[in-house]
Amino acid sequence: MLLQVMTAPGKIEFHQVPVPEAGEGQVLIKIMEIGICGSDIHVYHGKHPFTKYPVTQGHEVSGQITALGEGVKDLHVGQKVTIQPQVVCGKCWPCRHGKYNLCEELKVMGFQTTGAASGYFAVDASKVTPLPETMTYDEGALIEPMAVAVHAVKQAGDVSGKKVIVIGAGPIGNLVAQTALGMGASQVMITDVSDWRLKKAEECGIGLCVNTKNTDFGQAVDRFFGPDKADLIYDCAGNNVSMGQAIAYARKGSTIILVAVFSEMASVDLAVVNDHELDIKSSMMYRSDDYDDAIRLASEGKVHLVPLISKHFAFKDYLEAYQFIDNHRETTMKVLIDVQK
Repeated sequence: MLLQVMTAPGKIEFHQVPVPEAGEGQVLIKIMEIGICGSDIHVYHGKHPFTKYPVTQGHEVSGQITALGEGVKDLHVGQKVTIQPQVVCGKCWPCRHGKYNLCEELKVMGFQTTGAASGYFAVDASKVTPLPETMTYDEGALIEPMAVAVHAVKQAGDVSGKKVIVIGAGPIGNLVAQTALGMGASQVMITDVSDWRLKKAEECGIGLCVNTKNTDFGQAVDRFFGPDKADLIYDCAGNNVSMGQAIAYARKGSTIILVAVFSEMASVDLAVVNDHELDIKSSMMYRSDDYDDAIRLASEGKVHLVPLISKHFAFKDYLEAYQFIDNHRETTMKVLIDVQK
């Protein structure tokens, strides 16, 4: 089979290697689709602080089980699946208390361990999540970023009836907004400085879309939510401007949840945070229940994944996929790699 290897920033090779076997407690998966995310792009540009080269990528994936290792139950050959890419120690305090997404020794496939960018991938059965037969492999590859959004929304607890603002209409912001609506939020306003991304948000059923390049953020909050403002604000942009907007226009005593990763040291007004008794929370990856909820929401049609897919590339065109993303940053959401083509 072919194995993708990024040997250095901007350089990808393909190696012919034997198809792996499913060991005890493992399954062998024929990889069908791989999504490229922002963290992958950081690796491509040599800007990911926790990834060394060479590295085989691939953590947003879908595939089909082709073999079961000894002792594997509740899964079967031919089943559509996706993979949870976290590799955890199982011994530290977070792991012992069900918060393995915060493992002290956390590694992620495709970054600190070998990813699934290959024709076949052997993985522990415990990391495999079945997909409904009605779900396409394209949609299955987007369950991982969808789980990120689900986990983020759930950081606020029950959002039923809540008024929500999402800052940033990229793939994760779009999914956070859709998830909040799917989980019962009464109103969701999403903001961005890109008309194209906001149009994509409208296509996904997010009704309140505001371009803050043209409309003042505070005025938009007043117009859609009135003097009581929003109950929750999700920062899916991750910069001083977005967090500054959240802090300045949050209702006193309300909650801000940071979903995006800041690329540099933040400079925000903590005096206002203190004076307004704002609850600032953050969100890190996901857990199994988030995958289950992501699959349920997508299957019920409460979240639309297909509109986020911008383009497909064949496996051997992996490098071209990155080049396409670089050249079309303002009009690209999710790019998928067709591994078997």
